Amino acid sequence: MFLLKRSVKRKPDLQWALGDRQFFACGACHILAYAFLGKYPASGFGAVWIKPAAGYTGNHVVATDGDIAFDYHGFSRWRHLLEHTTRKAERLMPGWSCTLVPLPPEALTSEARSKETEGLWLRGPEQYLHDALPHARAFLDRFEPPEGAQGLSSRKYRHGVNQR
Repeated sequence: MFLLKRSVKRKPDLQWALGDRQFFACGACHILAYAFLGKYPASGFGAVWIKPAAGYTGNHVVATDGDIAFDYHGFSRWRHLLEHTTRKAERLMPGWSCTLVPLPPEALTSEARSKETEGLWLRGPEQYLHDALPHARAFLDRFEPPEGAQGLSSRKYRHGVNQR
């Protein structure tokens, strides 16, 4: 988990200049999830919003099939990613908890469609300094593709272990 100063998130040039992991952890995670779903449509993955309880921060969107997840860490076990996220958030914000909200792919790249989900407000890829979708696709290309017709469940994943 990365936390940015508000001044960085509000300045497009500073946000765009972040390292890839920070960029996709702090405001563009949904674009990365969308790129993943587009590249591997038959993998059995869907987008899930890790929605913090009221009064807390730490929104995050990942692609997951319920066993494996993909986000700025790379591939990891979904259960481990949730435990990791919770542990990091609780260090900074005692009492942190979340709910998991499945999202339709079209909500990931449309501000208007994202607002159809209560409490969600995502920027489209064109709302960054430069189009964030090619950036997400290039980041995704660093990782080995999913194995098998239905995804990744036969592999042992930890954060980023299959990065090229």
